[in-house]
Amino acid sequence: MCGIVGYIGPQSATPLLLDGLRKLEYRGYDSAGLAIHDGKKIQLLRAVGKLANLGELEKKTPLSGRLGIGHTRWATHGRPSETNAHPHVVDGVAVVHNGIIENHLALRQVLEKESVRFSSDTDTEIVSHLIARSKRQGRPLLDAVREALTQVRGAYAIAVIADDTPDRLVVAKSGSPLVVGLGQGETLCGSDIPALLAHTRRMVFLEEGDLAELTTDGVRIENDGKPVQRPVRQIDWSPVMAERGGYKHFMLKEIHEQPRVIEDTLRGRVDLVAGDVVPDEIGIPPETARSLGRVYLVACGTSAHAALAGRYWIEQLARVPAVVELASEVRYREPVFFESDLVIAVSQSGETIDTLAAVKAAREQGAKVLAVANVLDSAIPRASNGALYTHAGPEIGVASTKCFTAQLAALLLVAVYLGRRRGTLDETRGRALLQALVETPQHMRRILAQAPYIRSAAKQLYQTKDMLFLGRGLGFPIALEGALKLKEISYIHAEGYAAGEMKHGPIALIDASMPVVVVCPRDAHYEKTLSNVQEVRAREGQVFAIATEGDDQVADLAQYLFLLPQVRDEVLPLLSVLPLQLLAYYAADLKGTDVDQPRNLAKTVTVE
Repeated sequence: MCGIVGYIGPQSATPLLLDGLRKLEYRGYDSAGLAIHDGKKIQLLRAVGKLANLGELEKKTPLSGRLGIGHTRWATHGRPSETNAHPHVVDGVAVVHNGIIENHLALRQVLEKESVRFSSDTDTEIVSHLIARSKRQGRPLLDAVREALTQVRGAYAIAVIADDTPDRLVVAKSGSPLVVGLGQGETLCGSDIPALLAHTRRMVFLEEGDLAELTTDGVRIENDGKPVQRPVRQIDWSPVMAERGGYKHFMLKEIHEQPRVIEDTLRGRVDLVAGDVVPDEIGIPPETARSLGRVYLVACGTSAHAALAGRYWIEQLARVPAVVELASEVRYREPVFFESDLVIAVSQSGETIDTLAAVKAAREQGAKVLAVANVLDSAIPRASNGALYTHAGPEIGVASTKCFTAQLAALLLVAVYLGRRRGTLDETRGRALLQALVETPQHMRRILAQAPYIRSAAKQLYQTKDMLFLGRGLGFPIALEGALKLKEISYIHAEGYAAGEMKHGPIALIDASMPVVVVCPRDAHYEKTLSNVQEVRAREGQVFAIATEGDDQVADLAQYLFLLPQVRDEVLPLLSVLPLQLLAYYAADLKGTDVDQPRNLAKTVTVE
């Protein structure tokens, strides 16, 4: 989400920055802006909507200068508007920022007591005020940025310029990506390689806690107040490959982005000390949570599979009845909603027409509606009482991957929040569960490291015509999702089944030519699912098993074993889906299908 570009050198900064921002459009945004130093002072230009709007505005009000910063904003704090767009300029200090300042409310209160007046609703403006305040105390720009960041908690990549410093720009990174490009007599920075690739292939990747000063001579980097050296890397990607981060397809890139996506979705929403979810971030008033009679989840496709996992969590943790309905069935079934219902509408785009219709029907009958969506201010959140946004960033691949796991994380947060409000989840268990959720990204990275092995497994099945996916409990939605991913992008017919239903029909299909994927971690359903694995092997079926590390019983039965760490049952879905996403991806890639844009499918279904 969001994009940063900065430049200092002999060229005109404006066209270079606009071009760099265009290279970052794939990241998604709702407004854009430029701050250009004309040699005397900073000139500011901002516009809502696409970069073309900013470009047209710049034609009418040209900006000239050889030092500047640019930004495309994906709104998190404050609606899309010109005043909320970056850069933010305060007392001659211009700042662009990617990330979230977690303690922005506390900092805002401190600054307001000092009679500071804010012109936007963003967390970023606070950083501008902190740097400006430090400069008023006599500090040079680099020192002012360093001092300001000691007060900030959260994730950020920032770039800063100032009226009185026309010969340098300062950048810093913590939790959000930032790359420095080294040219001949010019230096650039950007959120990603594509923004810089047209101007240089010599890149420096800033590391956590780095603070850097960019001049026409290059870059000087420090960390924890001490000078450091970072290696200069030669990037040989093509421009198209650069937009994909070096991955062959956007889908593969997005699969590997999932650890960061979960971190972003959780950031600022978890209070581990209290074993609770931060109430202001959830979109449901406490009184609504306490008076619930039923939770009714509506969604389509992949989002419906996330909703199925949400149903398990809500019933287990909040002890309130929960049902899942396909939104396309709800709208024509004349459903009955009650005022004591909480309807959770899950949609990646926030524009899915069937889900939107279900939301409107629920509101008409007096139910409260919470939207779980990835796109700020989209139709479904606007039609709902509250919204919980995932922070997955734009998903280019039509087959959803990172938005699915972000939805899982968001729904688990909802379940914890409801449980804590309703008194069915105590502080100790809440803390342990949230700690497991916070640790999930590091486990995801270990699982994604199995990619070469999963590709070798895909070689054994990509030419098959039919497959079966089995799972129990929280493994059942993952079996459904694994089957959907495979059929979406490889065009292999696949069925997802609750493993307990195997003897009620699917077992008739199993023979030596039928690959069967079984979600079989060591959870509450382990023994019964293991019996299903044994039944498949007894009929000479090929078993591809998702199992817990150290599980020799499953290892003896499966031809291919995808391993998960031993974690709490509640967080297993976020981990067990990863091997299935990779298995589907590699099967499709080996078949040579169009992975990112599979036939007949659209990313956002806005028509029936």
